[in-house]
Amino acid sequence: MDILIKDVTIGNIVTDVLIEGNKIKTIGFVDNNVVHERHIIDGSSMALLPAFYNLHCHAAMCLLRGFCEDLPLMPWLRNIWDKEAELKGEDIYDGTRLAILEMIKSGTVFFADMYWFHEDILRAVENMGIRANIGVTFMDSLGEKKIQNNFSFLNEYSQYDNDLVSFSPAPHAIYTCSGELYRRCCQNALDNNLYLQTHLSETITEVEDCKKLHSGLTPVEYLHSLGVLNNKTIAAHCVHITENDAEILAGRGVIAVHNPCSNMKLSSGVMNFPLMKEKGVKIALGTDGCSSNNNLDMTEEMKLASLLSKVRWNSENSITAKEVFEMATSKGAEFCGVNAGKIREGMLADCILVNLNNERMTPSWDIISNIVYGADSSCIDTVICNGKILMENHYVEGEEEIIAKAKAFVK
Repeated sequence: MDILIKDVTIGNIVTDVLIEGNKIKTIGFVDNNVVHERHIIDGSSMALLPAFYNLHCHAAMCLLRGFCEDLPLMPWLRNIWDKEAELKGEDIYDGTRLAILEMIKSGTVFFADMYWFHEDILRAVENMGIRANIGVTFMDSLGEKKIQNNFSFLNEYSQYDNDLVSFSPAPHAIYTCSGELYRRCCQNALDNNLYLQTHLSETITEVEDCKKLHSGLTPVEYLHSLGVLNNKTIAAHCVHITENDAEILAGRGVIAVHNPCSNMKLSSGVMNFPLMKEKGVKIALGTDGCSSNNNLDMTEEMKLASLLSKVRWNSENSITAKEVFEMATSKGAEFCGVNAGKIREGMLADCILVNLNNERMTPSWDIISNIVYGADSSCIDTVICNGKILMENHYVEGEEEIIAKAKAFVK
């Protein structure tokens, strides 16, 4: 059913917005007398903003929220991998639904995921009606049979008949995947016109080990030497980047995903935003997984990204509220090839209604400043993805059952 939002604030004006099908049809006054079979939302005291795009996540890891705390990356990973080995497909389904519920409640309508049991992740995504790029994770330790099964899955689903869902080969990192496996993943992505996801330059240890193993090359330089970096590469973290690394990333059109909360929690470091911006690197925002964050709230991630840059760099070079909001919305959508991320006629209707009467949004000198620095998920009233209402009045249908299933996982 089409949606009519009456008397809603967009920027500095109050207007109506008509959503027909999956697109924003009209921004301007709509006569109620000509409205037929449309879901009408009272937008007074609401602001209409683009929804969030989370470009790096391990969704089902929500089941491990709080499981292993206060460790740096490698010992943390070893504990996590041991626990993940116990997970079954149904666990992944329940954990992914919990993650999607949390994302919807905090205004996110797209996530790029890297995890196991991709069939069950797909089932959860379709059940919840959200957008996703589902990364099929590769490691050498999986063995050739599982690796080949993953490639067969990607070949089969590369043209999957669902506009909201896409897939990508996701070689985990340079310390878990050989150069040959990276090349195979890249070729699969090229053959099927898919994105490729990976972790890159997350820690100093990763960089130092790479230099020892690969004739002084940094992780970025190493992957560049393999020929696997291009404008459909989604590289999470990119914390420890040299000037040459940044030039390579920019030149190859790589999408670097900033994960400030996870990077702080795992003591990984701070992305050099001024250098990346100067060199023209494409930068988006992601939360990482709930075991290293411990939430999927993009409003919190925006605030941390901006404030962390202000602490690490001087104020002239730090991330502004406008920049980080674009990283979380329009840039993420653009980089992933989705015609969304802005409130404009003709664009896909991926949007949120923010309650301007919420104490965190009051007073409203600047809506973008408030949503970046002041808001949390309680401010978000309604979430629309692809023209469909996923949440209204801060309620998602079936949320009680999703939470109950996830609670039962802890025995």
